[in-house]
Amino acid sequence: MKIYLPIILFTCLLSVSSCKKSEKTMLSEIGEKAVDSVKVETQTVEYQLNGKTYKSFAAYQNNDDKKPVVFVIPEWWGLNDYAKRRAKQLADLGYFALAVDFYGNGKSVETPDEATKLSSQFYGNAVLAKETFDAAKKSIAKFPSADLTQTAVIGYCFGGAQALNMARQESDLKGVVSFHGNLMTGVKPNNNNVPYLVLNGEDDSYVPQKERDAFKKQMDSAEIDYQFINYPGAIHSFTNPNSTAIGKKYNLKVAYNKNADEKSWAAMKDFFNKIFK
Repeated sequence: MKIYLPIILFTCLLSVSSCKKSEKTMLSEIGEKAVDSVKVETQTVEYQLNGKTYKSFAAYQNNDDKKPVVFVIPEWWGLNDYAKRRAKQLADLGYFALAVDFYGNGKSVETPDEATKLSSQFYGNAVLAKETFDAAKKSIAKFPSADLTQTAVIGYCFGGAQALNMARQESDLKGVVSFHGNLMTGVKPNNNNVPYLVLNGEDDSYVPQKERDAFKKQMDSAEIDYQFINYPGAIHSFTNPNSTAIGKKYNLKVAYNKNADEKSWAAMKDFFNKIFK
């Protein structure tokens, strides 16, 4: 018995250590599940503007915590599933997200002709764009968890351009992020309080070098805090997984770029960590 006793004791100690380790692992897993189990609510937010009904899409975690608000301005296709998915991703990060209905009735379209017709009215009328955005902003005042003292705007393509326009006109935003958006839309910045993050495809033919240079010159002259990131090999609409098929279907120079998509989203998250304090 004396010969086997040390072995038995070692086995018991190993078993106890293993149990403790398992318990620790289990508690860690329970903690992770508790974080993951925070439910994300989604809701259509309906409101009126100039006699038209708008139906923006809200996404937020179902708790009482006050949350910074991130507005998502969609691509020129309108309030489609892609814009809503981005809102839900932001909600997963702990933000109150609102994908903004710019066309009314939650409308989205499928053809470039339809998209051009609907989006062009905002390119030519910055006042209308701001009215549309402000109506969406006011619509979420009823949500106790939406902290409207902490707001930012992100946008994609057409939405990226409009996000920049909101930063040029709204002094109370904490920041703005443009993903592959047009840069010069006829609106000059009238304040230098809002920091910009511009995420651009280096090979984007819809945002030529001349436009990039003009944008940087304008921003430098206005002494605005901005960061401009080019992603090599990326072209227009590089964040949207559907863009490659759309480009082939309609002969558009758009395509998804997984690397640029992931890096630009990470850059946005870092930016938000800095502006929301």
